[in-house]
Amino acid sequence: MKIAAIQHDIVWSDREANFSVLEPLIDEAAANGAQFVLLTEMFSTGFVVDNDAIGEDRNSESSAFLARMAAKHSIWIGGSCPEISPDDPRPFNSFVTVSPKGVQHRYEKIHRFTFGGEDTHFRPGSNFVTIDIDGMRATLFVCYDLRFADEFWALAQSTDVFLVPANWPASRREHWMTLLQARAIENQAYVVGCNRVGDGGGLHYSGDSAIYDPLGRPLATADDTVSILYADIDPEVVRETRLAFPFMNDRRP
Repeated sequence: MKIAAIQHDIVWSDREANFSVLEPLIDEAAANGAQFVLLTEMFSTGFVVDNDAIGEDRNSESSAFLARMAAKHSIWIGGSCPEISPDDPRPFNSFVTVSPKGVQHRYEKIHRFTFGGEDTHFRPGSNFVTIDIDGMRATLFVCYDLRFADEFWALAQSTDVFLVPANWPASRREHWMTLLQARAIENQAYVVGCNRVGDGGGLHYSGDSAIYDPLGRPLATADDTVSILYADIDPEVVRETRLAFPFMNDRRP
């Protein structure tokens, strides 16, 4: 499967402006043969954690945009957005993926970024999510989740690729790049990290999106500019890597 990660700038709290910016980039990725397109964390708003009105209903603007793009190009597409449910006004940081037929899957970010105040205005998810994307087992995480290695380990045996949309600030860019590669090496799985560029909420973002293979080798990397990364993801490569180097068999439960 050919995957594309779109590293983009985000207009703060302006969904329609972000949709307008993203659509031609998605068009380009699809035209270049991408079958799955990964967007960033909070792709439609930026990492707005101090505005109680930032949430949107499920199946509202952001997920509707993803569904429209999926149908337009017959692709899978995903990214996270702030979604509320009837029982709590606080949104989840919800990683929504949509299939070409319009089927939606959601992973609600479990680890809220307390250092940045996400725990005050967002509610935590509780369930990990692995989905089948045309025979490829994809496990969904969001940004700060990347720091919690044990949860990647627990899901590794049933995962071919970890998808990690993010708004990871430039001040800790070395952590982002190192942890992405580490998660690929220790779990012998592909890792796709898609980070934003530009400025928002008083922070600067340097991008550094990357795609790693199951041996931790970079298949595609980006700098601090708007970019589209491409790589071929093959579940058979995961299987062969784990057979050749059966390191995970020695991991204690």
